[in-house]
Amino acid sequence: MTTRAMRVIIWPANYEPANHFDERREDMDARDEAESIDLLLAQVCHLHRSRAHQRLEALGLYRGQPPVLFALWRQEGLTHTELAERLQNTPSTISKMLRRMERAGFVVRQPDPGDQRVSRVYLSEAGRAIQSEVQATLRSLEDETFAGLTSEERDVLHRCLQRLRENLLHVMNG
Repeated sequence: MTTRAMRVIIWPANYEPANHFDERREDMDARDEAESIDLLLAQVCHLHRSRAHQRLEALGLYRGQPPVLFALWRQEGLTHTELAERLQNTPSTISKMLRRMERAGFVVRQPDPGDQRVSRVYLSEAGRAIQSEVQATLRSLEDETFAGLTSEERDVLHRCLQRLRENLLHVMNG
């Protein structure tokens, strides 16, 4: 059950309802617009994404590449399609990302021995060697992002974000 805080307003004796309400409403609308949950969430996502870019760029990676590395650290030899499914991305986006990662020396693509039309993705030595740095960088980013929150607040935020994701997936998938 959700409880909501109730705002109690005690009006002064010389209060004129119409004028005060209109002024108060304008103030609330301006504040609500500037600090709406929707806007705050967008700002936090943008700032987090920008900070992640800064931190990962120092390792020679781009934002979308760590999930590819994590998938390959779990299981090498995946096809482009398998990576796209696991990362919930399009095969063309994964292909573009893999080309860039291959040029940077993090992955290698090899033809599937059973089907030459399919290529499988493997980590290079550099892709394996960077694992601990990537994990440390992402832990540090998480620490920066959630500094000042108690573990209970982090748990509540985690549950709320999961619920938001479920809500959006539900409406997007019908």
